[in-house]
Amino acid sequence: MIRKCWETPHCCVATAKHHTLADGPSEENGRCVGHVGAIFQTQLYSLEAAVCRNIPRMNYKELVRELIALLEKYEPDKQCVESFTEDSAKTLENRPSDEQTLIIDTVYGCIVHRKLLDIVVNAFYVHNGKSLLKADRNQFLVVCYLAMFHLEELGLEKFSALLKSLDSSKMHKFLSFFFDANNLSTWIFGEWSQIYDAVYVENMWIAPLLRWQTEIEGLLDHLEKKATKGAQLKKFPKKYTRPQEFVLTKSKPRGLPAPEALPQQEKHKPVPASTHRAPKEKQALEVIRQRNRLKAQQTLYEANIQQYRCANPQKSEKTKNAMSQIQQNLDTKLRFDTVHTSGTPATQKANSLPIRLNTTAILREGALYNRQIEEELNRLEQLAEGASEPSSFLRWQREMKEKDLQEQLAQVERRRLEGRISYEEALLARQRVLELNQHKAQLKKEETAELMRQYAEKRLHEEDGVKELIRQVADSHKNSKAAKVKLQEIKRCIVKEVSEHTQHLLRQALEDAQAELSRKFDLIRQIRAIESVPHIRLKFVDDTETAGHELLGEMSLAELQERLARLREEGQREQEKRRLRILEGKRNREQLLLEQLDTIAVRRTAVARATAQKHEEDQTTRAKLQEAVSTDQRVVALQRTLEMRQQERQQRREAEKATAKLTQHLAAQTLKSYSQQKRAVEEQHWLQLERTLERQIRRDGPVQGTATL
Repeated sequence: MIRKCWETPHCCVATAKHHTLADGPSEENGRCVGHVGAIFQTQLYSLEAAVCRNIPRMNYKELVRELIALLEKYEPDKQCVESFTEDSAKTLENRPSDEQTLIIDTVYGCIVHRKLLDIVVNAFYVHNGKSLLKADRNQFLVVCYLAMFHLEELGLEKFSALLKSLDSSKMHKFLSFFFDANNLSTWIFGEWSQIYDAVYVENMWIAPLLRWQTEIEGLLDHLEKKATKGAQLKKFPKKYTRPQEFVLTKSKPRGLPAPEALPQQEKHKPVPASTHRAPKEKQALEVIRQRNRLKAQQTLYEANIQQYRCANPQKSEKTKNAMSQIQQNLDTKLRFDTVHTSGTPATQKANSLPIRLNTTAILREGALYNRQIEEELNRLEQLAEGASEPSSFLRWQREMKEKDLQEQLAQVERRRLEGRISYEEALLARQRVLELNQHKAQLKKEETAELMRQYAEKRLHEEDGVKELIRQVADSHKNSKAAKVKLQEIKRCIVKEVSEHTQHLLRQALEDAQAELSRKFDLIRQIRAIESVPHIRLKFVDDTETAGHELLGEMSLAELQERLARLREEGQREQEKRRLRILEGKRNREQLLLEQLDTIAVRRTAVARATAQKHEEDQTTRAKLQEAVSTDQRVVALQRTLEMRQQERQQRREAEKATAKLTQHLAAQTLKSYSQQKRAVEEQHWLQLERTLERQIRRDGPVQGTATL
């Protein structure tokens, strides 16, 4: 719809009908055209041709100005979107229908998607639009909305014509910021993903905008050339006074006739300004809130630009594929019917994955190793001075640990066997419940079969009653044909009267519309004649002259540019010195980190070797303790109980298989007998239908013979 409004001129049939019915009674005319529009189509051809010759093309600048005015009038605290669009449509009744649709749709879209548009426009004002006025905010909102949602429908040609009708410098700045691939792919995508789903944002907005980037670059070059051409000052050659002879016989050109005075409508008494004026406190709070929001957005933008790669919340495609493969492998390993467990987990797991250390972790671990070395040296010094060695205490501690470990292993084995016994008892209880449910289901099936038999008998009686009712209704329909013919005659008379009245109203509306068009064309011609008078405005600027305000620090534009260039060079030299100092500090820090990493690698190798040796000793001790636990009397008793439960469950399973075979055999016999009974009932039903049909033929035979005679 938007593309049709921008591309097609206003000389179309819909526009002609809109002008013809603009001044008449809209409700009555619309109702008449809806009934007999096809009958009077030929009468509108002459008016359509006149409108196509005289109506100008769409003025983009005027339309954008109208959109900005409507967006400034909208107050979200006092109005809703639907009521505001309806009121706006009433104020646009003097415009063509396609312009009304375009304006209303664009205003509605800007209001509904205000959050998405505010993200881009606020960031533009913070970074690239500090020198622009806040009054141009709605203009940028309209351009951003059309680029996001209707660039595919408008096409590059119509979109370029719209931008060329506006300020080239402002449009070049905004489009350069908005269509920047870095901005679209980083912070704009992140902000929009907080409002809508990330996949939807990528497919609907980010990908189409990046696809249009190459075509937009040509448009940006054109806007840049136009802006720079308008900013350059034209140097006009100096004109000298040259004497000319008097032309006494030349007549003075006749002036333009004065335009006729247009009737002015009486001005109504304006509404007091205090009625709709918001309190000053609310305005101050809004200004503070807007300023804080801009600061927060600027901070977020800088954080998104300068964030570390390790803190990126978005996962790569390789990571997603690996995660999906791991999830599939885990799903294939799930077996819910298994009885056996996966065993006890390992007490120690080897972690061979490399860990990337940052600067803080390297320095912290280096300080830890240095502190451990100092503690070990202090301990050796104390031993050298004659301190007692705690060998007996360590031996007692090791024996107590072995004893506790043996008790813990025995308790774990008992718990495992108790869990297996509980599982077997639960299976037996489940089998008992299933047997009880099967018995109840068998009783329920017998009751259902009896109810179905009673329902079938009832349906047979109802079918007989329905057949009799159908016969009675067919007899009553024969008397309704005369009433239908009479009703059609009445409707035909009503349609004829409505058609004559509609034709009269359409002819009158066409005459009024033609007169209104003539008046508007005359008024437009007068306005263009007034605007054709040229206005000469010249202004010369010299960069080497001062403004003449007689101030102490006053200087010319050329001197100001020279001083700024010197300050800029001095700042660059200072920045280069600072950069060299920073690079030297980084080199020293990297050297320190490399030394710490070498120390950490050596210490980790020694710790890993000691840990492996200790693990082997623990495995040997655990194997000995496991043999001692297997001879425990309580564990042997629990194993015997488990074997008894398993044998009982196996016996029940064999009994269930035998019962299932017997039940299947009985079900086959029952199905066979039910099929025989059903066949007998069907044969009896068909026999009854044949007898009924035979009786009806015998009853209707004498009547037909009498009618033939």
